[in-house]
Amino acid sequence: MAPPLPLMFLLVIPRVYSAGWSVSYSSKYICALKGSSVIMSCTYKYPPGYKIEKVFWTKTDVQVNDEYPNLSNDPEYSQRIQHLGDKQQNCTIRLNDVTRKDSHEYYLRFTTDKPDGRWIGEPGVTLDVTDLHVESPESVTEGDTVSLTCKSTCNLTDRTTFIWRKNTQSLTERNNKLLLQSVRREDAGRYSCAVHGHKLTSHHVYLNVKYAPKETFIVMSPCCKIVEADSVNLTCSSDSNPPALNYTWFKENTTVGSGEIYSITSICSDHSGEYKCKSRNEFGEKYSAAVTLHVTSVRCISFSVAIAVALVVKYGCFEILGNGACVGDLGLSLSKQEQEKGSRNGEKGEKVCGLQ
Repeated sequence: MAPPLPLMFLLVIPRVYSAGWSVSYSSKYICALKGSSVIMSCTYKYPPGYKIEKVFWTKTDVQVNDEYPNLSNDPEYSQRIQHLGDKQQNCTIRLNDVTRKDSHEYYLRFTTDKPDGRWIGEPGVTLDVTDLHVESPESVTEGDTVSLTCKSTCNLTDRTTFIWRKNTQSLTERNNKLLLQSVRREDAGRYSCAVHGHKLTSHHVYLNVKYAPKETFIVMSPCCKIVEADSVNLTCSSDSNPPALNYTWFKENTTVGSGEIYSITSICSDHSGEYKCKSRNEFGEKYSAAVTLHVTSVRCISFSVAIAVALVVKYGCFEILGNGACVGDLGLSLSKQEQEKGSRNGEKGEKVCGLQ
């Protein structure tokens, strides 16, 4: 693992000097992450016979009332700037918790006890403060190779160590590019990046992985035994992105319908058989496993009301059908003795229907 990124960024540049007056900045350009601390390191020199009166930093090379504004007197900087130098020759400062508004060119200014003893170090130090953001394709197809890049508006140092996260899980990649080879649907999610040693984290981006239908299956409602004249709905479901828009229904390999839901009303025994569906989107198609629809027929025999009531007591429930009664116990078949008993009393009453 690469070492943590330090909170300071340093480069070497030439001096700003003239006839014994000089300012040397140890960095001419600094790219810093928002929220980090930045060190602007410098030294200065002046000819013998002069005594230093003021040493300060400014962010403008335009004088106000015959002097440059002191950065330490600016309310936006006064609580964040620290002088690390000795005010003799070392003029280093630290600027904490930098923001995008801090992106400026900064200069060292010093004055002496003589009218001709004033100096400003031009050109100064340019500070560029950056956010982080993830650059990725809007959508990808399963099987593609995908590259996500953690980007900044300026160039961070070569020693920068990056941190990648998918949703809330940290990934192992430590470079600014995250490569996903042969991307899968499980790779879909929210991705963000950060820099080791810093709190700043990019906004997440969502990686949308598109794929053909998978795990296509049928849901039947109602799911129990279907009786003649009932209705049944078969629903074709699948996992796909984008969702399947085309559905085809088959009975015994013959096309019988289309649409996500296949409805059968006033069902009869001819509807019994194996059904399957096919879901399709722009990336492919998938067949479901077959489901078997079994339709139970109804037969009626004559019984007296007394025997019908006895059957109700024995089997638990019945439903009035026209001027008769139908025993509602699933799987009920009447015994031969009960059928004969019903036939003998048929002239007295009602029809009781048993399932077969």
